[in-house]
Formats: sequence, structure tokens, C-alpha cells
Amino acid sequence: MEYLVKDEKLELKYEPGKGAWTYHIQIPNTKHIVGKWGSMKVSGTIDNYKIESINLAKLGDEDKLISINANIRKAINKSGGDTVTVTIYLLTSNQQITEKEVLETFKDSGVVKSFKQLAEYEQNEIIGKITSVKSEDKQVKMILKYIDQLSKK
Repeated sequence: MEYLVKDEKLELKYEPGKGAWTYHIQIPNTKHIVGKWGSMKVSGTIDNYKIESINLAKLGDEDKLISINANIRKAINKSGGDTVTVTIYLLTSNQQITEKEVLETFKDSGVVKSFKQLAEYEQNEIIGKITSVKSEDKQVKMILKYIDQLSKK
């Protein structure tokens, strides 16, 4: 098991307009990790709250992020700007992004209802566009773009 951080104090950041990553933790020294969206997953604990198999997101040439959804924030009783104790390790996987992972991200972002209200061909078009992109950065940006669009419906 390769720990990315162990019992490290990190800031739970709040940045409006980042979709599922509005609340996130930036994991130090992770720029070097290479992988496609959905293949970089981590497990561990945040303030002793167990997390299992959540995506490690790459945005540009920065350290990776993990999204901290409302369920986790409520369980640890923390919000943006608070310090949390993080222990996470990298799970290894060679899978490419899947429709299920896109839908989970939409659900975590609170836009799955808007997505499901689209016509079936529109849903298929969005999923197809995201899963066909080869660049991880472009996939993440495309997911964020659709989350933003769907949140306005």
C-alpha cells in the first residue's frame, strides 16, 4: 500500500464553481502520479472517517485533489477553511472512465436529476463525449463543464 499522506494536517478548501470539487483537499506531492480519470482512486481516512475508492482528480500541472462531498463534511463536522487529518493511499486500477463514474460524479455534484431529465439521446451524447476523450485533463474539464451547465437547469 502506497500512502500519499499519513496523518497529515491539510486544509479542506472551498472554491465555488468547481462542481464536485467545490469542497476539496489538495494532496501534496502528487503531481507525478499519472493516470486517466477514474483510474486514480484513493482510500483512507479524513478525521478518522473512512473513505473508500474516491477519485483523485488532476487539474492542470498541480497536485491532485479529492472531492469532499456533503456526506463526508457532515460526518466530520467540517467545512471550507477547516483543517482535517488525512491518511490516504493510492488504489491501483487500469480502468478508463466509465458511465457509472460519470453518473456518480453528477450525483455527488447534485446535478444527476437535471441530467436524467434530458432526452436519452442527449444523455448518451454527454456520456459518449466524456468517455471518448483521451486526455485526462480534457475529460475532467469536460465533466466540470457539464456539471456547471446542468446546475443551471
